[in-house]
Amino acid sequence: MSVSRRMLFQLAMGAAAVAGFAGRPNSGAAQALRSPGPLTNRDFEPLGGQPPQGARPSVEDFDYQVKYQRAFEAALWAMPALAIYRFRAAALEDLGLKDNDIIAYSGVATAKLEATTANASTPYITAFTDLQNGPTVLEIPPAGEEGSLYGQVVDAWQYTIADVGPAGLDGGKGGKYLFTPPGYDGEIPEGYLHVPSPNYRVAFAFRSVRGPGMTEADAYAYAKRLRMYALSEADSPPEQVFFDPIDTRYPTMPMWGLPHFRNLYDIVSVEPVKPEDKHSMGMLRTLGIEHGKPFDPDPVAKAAMTQASYDVWFYMQEWYDNFPKERLFWEDRHYASLLQGDDNNRFTWTYEDRVDTIERAAEYFWCTYMPEVLSDNPATQYLMAMADSDGALLEAGQLYRLDVPAEMPVEQFWALTVYDRATMGFIYSGEDRTTLSSYDLDQMEKNADGGVSIWIGPVAPEGKEANWIPTAGKRPLPAMRLYGPTSELNEKRFKLADPVRVG
Repeated sequence: MSVSRRMLFQLAMGAAAVAGFAGRPNSGAAQALRSPGPLTNRDFEPLGGQPPQGARPSVEDFDYQVKYQRAFEAALWAMPALAIYRFRAAALEDLGLKDNDIIAYSGVATAKLEATTANASTPYITAFTDLQNGPTVLEIPPAGEEGSLYGQVVDAWQYTIADVGPAGLDGGKGGKYLFTPPGYDGEIPEGYLHVPSPNYRVAFAFRSVRGPGMTEADAYAYAKRLRMYALSEADSPPEQVFFDPIDTRYPTMPMWGLPHFRNLYDIVSVEPVKPEDKHSMGMLRTLGIEHGKPFDPDPVAKAAMTQASYDVWFYMQEWYDNFPKERLFWEDRHYASLLQGDDNNRFTWTYEDRVDTIERAAEYFWCTYMPEVLSDNPATQYLMAMADSDGALLEAGQLYRLDVPAEMPVEQFWALTVYDRATMGFIYSGEDRTTLSSYDLDQMEKNADGGVSIWIGPVAPEGKEANWIPTAGKRPLPAMRLYGPTSELNEKRFKLADPVRVG
């Protein structure tokens, strides 16, 4: 049976009215249906459902594109875990240690400690354990005239699960911390400070803070009072193994490229998955990374992961070159606090409605071992010089002068460390000097006001060698650490001058 064009038009008008098109005078489809003129095939195309005519794909290889995008996002998402993973891996693989062995520096670290924004003012202590083998005990000595500890215990995602020392769970009294694995339902013996861990792998990093009149040797001896062992060995703990890497390369920095994702596999194939991370785990599955299966990505995934890892590094560098002005410590200076917490003054960037992976990645890109909560009056302030006095980014090969006044707002001491902007770690140099501090004032040349000028660059100005931190051709990132900052600093009534470019 044939249907006339008029009948066809009337049927179309009725269908449009039912769908609501008749009430939309600006609708192109409604306008077309009102006209009884000649109809074309386009009059019967659906609204939407495909790109407009002339659209073309932006890439030829969608398999690579999807894997690249997922790898890029995964590297951002996993930055906290990837940054802490290398500390343990390097201890086991490069230093030949085991879980529960304790690394204790006999003096302040040199550039051989290849770590993100480490300090060179107080000796470090660190160790690792794997709770897949059961609960672990960590014995902390009490704080006193002989010394004290400052630092954190973190899980596999580098989230702090315990602070230690006078500002920590033991309140400076010392004690036995007991770390238990996810889902642990065993009995907790009396006398332990119980810390349930959401992950299996646990790490700690402490500073051995000297007591009044004490030496580095005293701080080292105090650190060696620590003990770490399995709960199953508590009745008769084994002799504690200590290792001093003062003259040994300890490479803890992330390994960019395909090893980045091999490390990520080693993390997610062991640790429990949080509900907010299921989406990211699904992206990793596209790359050939999942629980219960070996790390065996196809060639396209390997290429995509390699390039995505490199691009994340470049992206983070660009992020810091364009550091948000509203986050600078002082409005009229170019310093940023190393500790950039989230909206809850924590370091997870996990909220009820989202996870901010970019801001989280940026913080863990230049900092490790953050406190659980960012205090308004922190025990230590870290101010990073993001630009010079003219607002220009600091450059490799240039000479800068930073003027430090005689009266600094600290109760303990200050220390200026210059990092390599590319790695955020110490700079290797023939002088093996990364830091100058108030401990060095007796050897430094003073200004007329009693302060000092510190020179930062590849070569010291003539006669200024004692006041010079070498950069060895690297792009510098100066960091002023203030230990025991006073209210004058925390309330921003004190301002530190920006570095001045010389010549």
